[in-house]
Amino acid sequence: MHKHLTAVLELQDGTRFEGKSFGYEGASAGEVVFNTAMTGYPESLTDPSYEGQILVTTYPLLGNYGVPPQREKDDVSEFYESSRIHCRAIVAQDYSWDHSHWQAERSLADWLRQEKVPGIYGVDTRALTKHLREHGSMLGRVVVEGQAVPEFYDPNHENLVAKVSTKQVEIHGAGDKTVVLVDCGVKHNIIRCLTRRGVKVVLVPWDYDFTAIPYDGLFISNGPGNPDMVDVTVANLRKALEGDRPVCGICMGNQLLARAAGASTYKLKYGHRSHNQPVRRVGTDNCFVTSQNHGFAVDTNSLPSDWEPLFINMNDGTNEGIRHRSKPFFSAQFHPEASSGPKDTEFLFDEFISML
Repeated sequence: MHKHLTAVLELQDGTRFEGKSFGYEGASAGEVVFNTAMTGYPESLTDPSYEGQILVTTYPLLGNYGVPPQREKDDVSEFYESSRIHCRAIVAQDYSWDHSHWQAERSLADWLRQEKVPGIYGVDTRALTKHLREHGSMLGRVVVEGQAVPEFYDPNHENLVAKVSTKQVEIHGAGDKTVVLVDCGVKHNIIRCLTRRGVKVVLVPWDYDFTAIPYDGLFISNGPGNPDMVDVTVANLRKALEGDRPVCGICMGNQLLARAAGASTYKLKYGHRSHNQPVRRVGTDNCFVTSQNHGFAVDTNSLPSDWEPLFINMNDGTNEGIRHRSKPFFSAQFHPEASSGPKDTEFLFDEFISML
């Protein structure tokens, strides 16, 4: 029987939440954020947008359906959003030591231990989430019984995009049209959503000069951290905006497109990290349920006159996407490719493909 060591999540303001270890029995530190998804922990853990963060799951139970098969490192797996876990640690109210699913290959605890990622259960995640909502996202550290206490680590002072982006050009799918996909921390489902629509995807590193190669459309992916750190991509994107080939951005891509257009971004109090954010399309009564994972937002008031907001968050009124008034450029702050869901806004891929 595995001995459940005591583990503590300590926040930078001194607040402590004690629980038990169910993952890697080592220390870790990062920015503490929460996610409201009821399912999809393999997708969330492997989402590059969570690089450098300690993930708190508000749904009380974790691990009940285990972990699906892992594919080869260079494969666009149907079960994961990248080839490794990006969270620094994961925090849950309860952990199921008995998992059951016909596709399960192993337990979540085994996977965390293999990837050296701590997990804590037995924490009052409701109280923890309320604390983060009141005081904002803050730094934290996980200390497992018998381990040294790590220093606090702030991922927002580091270029996280450079850490998670591909180091080489990759080709995915085939078709008459070519889409350059700039990897700022791309989720696999963006690649799947594009290739399913019959286009050839050329995946390039975040700092690659994509303006020097031929393409029919440009796609800027999601990614972690502070958009201020991604000036090389912004400079290349600014050159692309001088033309008229279609451009689409998701999440970090929305922020980078806005910065390339001349707008500014700012850090949100605790970010949007949930699978149930209501977003309205500007100029319509259409409201969509969206999946989100970001800590920064576009300042709508800073948009130049030839740009306008495309989507608005109905909870707090923040920007959720922009578009050019005359050219085929648009973006979404949420995730139309959401995996594990919801799928309400996947039609935006069809709108982008139709522009090609």
